[in-house]
Amino acid sequence: MPNSSSISEFLLLPLADTRQLQLLHFWLFLGIYLAALLGNGLIITAVTCDQRLHTPMYFFLLNLALFDLGCISTTLPKAMANALWDTRAISYAGCAAQLYFFLFFLSAEYSFLTIMSYDRYVAICKPLHYGTLMDSRACATMAAAAWGAGVLNSLLHTASMFSLPLCQGNVVNQFFCEIPQILRLACSGSYIREIVFLILIISLCFGCFVFIVASYVQIFLAVLRMPSEHGRHKAFSTCLPHLAVVSLFLSTGFFAYLKPPSISSRFMDLMVSVLYSVVPPAVNPLIYSMRNREVKDAVRKVMTKCVSKAVNYPAF
Repeated sequence: MPNSSSISEFLLLPLADTRQLQLLHFWLFLGIYLAALLGNGLIITAVTCDQRLHTPMYFFLLNLALFDLGCISTTLPKAMANALWDTRAISYAGCAAQLYFFLFFLSAEYSFLTIMSYDRYVAICKPLHYGTLMDSRACATMAAAAWGAGVLNSLLHTASMFSLPLCQGNVVNQFFCEIPQILRLACSGSYIREIVFLILIISLCFGCFVFIVASYVQIFLAVLRMPSEHGRHKAFSTCLPHLAVVSLFLSTGFFAYLKPPSISSRFMDLMVSVLYSVVPPAVNPLIYSMRNREVKDAVRKVMTKCVSKAVNYPAF
């Protein structure tokens, strides 16, 4: 059996068995990717250009859009290229880089979702202290901690995974490189260290989950006590999009990694992996712009300005 020193490339899971279905998957993924680029790009541009959105909540939203772009750009372009050119290969270094960046964007995004729940908690439950607790220095510190946690987590796991001896071939049963599939290729008994790392990370993720749930319990109790219907509506309009994004992020991830083995199949595994790695980055901009009037107004302003520039651009 080959070991890790003799493996120069991995073989990813093909999206389909026939050429027609491969091309169909390519065009479908291309449409999703362009929608994610457009949606997240508009969010980033709107938050950057609109002075009204220079607040902690939208600063965190801007970072979230960056992570969504990075996450989907790590997996989809390679999958589309393989489908278009009818190949499955990814280099050893390319697989390591894909795993590193996917883990980085995923873990940093989860950290920012936790921070955003704290931001909403302070804004609604402690409004008089919001300016002190969420000043620019505090926001920068929390953002740096989230970025640093993403770098450390991804570096730790990538170094651990690719230092394992691989004795089970080089076929990755996924359309991108991820931890569970690489672990299946490792020699028996050689991945105890990685299991310990995974238990540690799962514990931290569960702690963040408990923090998010506790924050929203306090938020909803505070909102229900508000005497003004307008105040309740405004609070819900800022909290529900974030709660929807958190729910989508966690539900798809939990289902992908905790689904029963009895329902596991090649088609099911592929659909679930698309559900948690591709759908959230493409859908999140739509969720945030649906109930948030400020975001919708800023995005509309950006689009109007772009259209007017295109119309007035001189033809040569």
